[in-house]
Amino acid sequence: MFDKKTVSIEWGGQTLTLETGKVARQADGAIMASLGETVVLCAVTAAKTVKEGQDFFPLTVHYQEKYSAAGRIPGGFFKRERGATEKETLVSRLIDRPIRPLFPEGFYNEINAIAQVLSYDGHNEPDVLAMVAASAALTISGVPFMGPIGAARVGYVDGEYILNPTDEQVAQGDLDLVVAATYDAVMMVESEANELSEEVMLGAVLFAHDACREVIKAIVKLAEQAAKEPWALDKVDDKAATLAKLNDVIGADIAAAYKLTDKQQRQNALNEARAKAREAFADLKESDPAQYLGTLKLVKKLEANIVRGAILKDGIRIDGRSTTQIRPIEAETHFLPRAHGSALFTRGETQTIATATLGTKDAEQMIDGLNGLRYEHFMLHYNFPPYSVGEVGRFGAPGRREVGHGKLAWRALHPVLPTKDEFPYTIRLTSDITESNGSSSMASVCGGSLAMMDAGVPIKRPVSGIAMGLILDGSDYAILSDILGDEDHLGDMDFKVAGTEVGITTMQMDIKIAGITREIFEAALNQAKAGRAHILGEMAKALGETRSELSAHAPRIETLQIDKSKIRDVIGTGGKVIREIVATTGAKVDIDDEGLIKISSSDTAQIEAAINWIKGIVEEAEVGKIYNGKVVNLVDFGAFVNFMGGKDGLVHVSEIKNERVEKVSDVLSEGQEVKVKVLEIDQRGKVRLSMRVVDQETGAELEDTRPAREPREGGEGRGDRGPRGDRGPRRDGDRGPRREGDRDRGPRRDGGPRGEGRGDRGPRRERSEGGKDEGPEDFSPPAFLTGDRD
Repeated sequence: MFDKKTVSIEWGGQTLTLETGKVARQADGAIMASLGETVVLCAVTAAKTVKEGQDFFPLTVHYQEKYSAAGRIPGGFFKRERGATEKETLVSRLIDRPIRPLFPEGFYNEINAIAQVLSYDGHNEPDVLAMVAASAALTISGVPFMGPIGAARVGYVDGEYILNPTDEQVAQGDLDLVVAATYDAVMMVESEANELSEEVMLGAVLFAHDACREVIKAIVKLAEQAAKEPWALDKVDDKAATLAKLNDVIGADIAAAYKLTDKQQRQNALNEARAKAREAFADLKESDPAQYLGTLKLVKKLEANIVRGAILKDGIRIDGRSTTQIRPIEAETHFLPRAHGSALFTRGETQTIATATLGTKDAEQMIDGLNGLRYEHFMLHYNFPPYSVGEVGRFGAPGRREVGHGKLAWRALHPVLPTKDEFPYTIRLTSDITESNGSSSMASVCGGSLAMMDAGVPIKRPVSGIAMGLILDGSDYAILSDILGDEDHLGDMDFKVAGTEVGITTMQMDIKIAGITREIFEAALNQAKAGRAHILGEMAKALGETRSELSAHAPRIETLQIDKSKIRDVIGTGGKVIREIVATTGAKVDIDDEGLIKISSSDTAQIEAAINWIKGIVEEAEVGKIYNGKVVNLVDFGAFVNFMGGKDGLVHVSEIKNERVEKVSDVLSEGQEVKVKVLEIDQRGKVRLSMRVVDQETGAELEDTRPAREPREGGEGRGDRGPRGDRGPRRDGDRGPRREGDRDRGPRRDGGPRGEGRGDRGPRRERSEGGKDEGPEDFSPPAFLTGDRD
């Protein structure tokens, strides 16, 4: 029933399998790709006709992760996959960027490439597999695709490159790099690196290219078995003659326009030249509308020829700079008075307002994906309003481009962040682009670095970024530093590099031609390094190092590590204790499973109060140490005082003051703040406290001036009372002689049974000489309070 075709190769220590003919057979091309137990289905369909008047290539790529692939049910109310997540958007762009340049000029049929993750093993990331599946599906579909391409991920652990590393290996290593390439040249690079050198990064790209070639061989082998007949393309008219006519009419005007350094003036001059062309060829508008539209479309081609030729011939760019020259840079920190950290970064006609906001743990972003829930404490949000390029346009939720540019800047800054233990804050960076003529994503890197330093985030080192361009004509080429927007549009490469003075933190490259050679790639890396160093120097003029103090408007966070056995005590039954701490002190308190507590507030007094409370719960009281306390209960014989947050102790009436206290309530009241010294902690944990030996104003310990108790007559202290068993005959009216070993004492004096209370015993008998005289001043606390067990 199925005409299934399969190709498998050993790739990076695992089996890569490409299969077609069994699933999605009505698509023009469909591939089931698997690596380990990760499986991706990519189906490609292409429209057979072109919409009338369409003059662009409508390629649409969708990448979707099915939660069932990881055996999970989506969170949220609807419990199904809905709009694209950030990761899905980024992977869709990752697939689109290397395949788009490989369709022939003039091919305008609409194409859909839909890649869906059907199985995920938790180790092999499906993004690279989806790129491979899309390339294979296009190759066998019959559409005019000048591929195939291969794709590979590379890690770098202990000085060794690893092909298709697992998530764990990427986390342990210093590199996460994805490369897409044809058999002959690299098409796309995306990476995050831990300050690696240009040599290491170049080696990683070449290592990945070799791996891509193995995939390309497998795709070609499958296509030999299963490819459909290639589409017949319409013959492309030779437009050389029309282009020459157009050059005669407006060539000089375009050349003059591109010598204007101001973007707005240049655009006005170009618009005048285009209007001149419409007027010159107006007779074709009625007689041959298609020829008329085709001629006007060649204006862009003419612009490219003029700009590219001038750069290759004279080395002079649109704004008069040399190929290595960086536009003037101005940087300013503390640009906004209330933001925790801010910077205004301007490079030529590209400008961003970058702000850094610090938050607590509850501000972390919750991300639900195939790997389950995770929390991100660093966010970078990039915004590109239409006014930044002087246009009227949609303003609202970020599009794919904004998501992609923001993630690129995120990758550049992420490697230099402090660990959460070093800096327990949630960090949100925003980059609001206010002007754009050149790389706004690299401006976001520079501005974001300065904003974090202004906020007091202890990053390892400042990060700068630069966008490089390429003009390639046969064997002649020119690499451009800090490209303008027009140079990006008219050039052959968009190559962005960011890093510190130590090394590269991110690298992204997109090629608009069929790839570049190692020579060009290496030259671009070295030229970018010099540009990054220059930009770092300009940034240092605004702020050379991280501020030592946080903004006065930022919350303060203190950490406290407690024993895991004490976590239950801090939280309390049903969270009662921790809620009380938060409600009473006003500070936010978060505790993890390892006993790490984070206390946050903009008021340091609130933080201190919460810390003292928690310490009082988890620490043990020390005999002889003085504590702050609060009276929580008054009794006839003293007062119970709460100290160390969660402990109570008794201040006996004799330990309140050195002089006699008739009534406790005359001296103390519930809720009163007092200072106490721990006198004793008995075996049962009961604590005896004293106020009289502590200065209640300063908390200093006072000398105990109370005279020592005189020894009793007949010996020191209570003396040896002899054996307790033989006390002699009992007095008249008593209960008779005590029988040894017999606990039954007989009837009570009042004749009632012993079970009915103790009754009224009448007045106490006088103590014999040698005993302690009665009297309030000589009252001795009960043994269970003093610890006297004799």
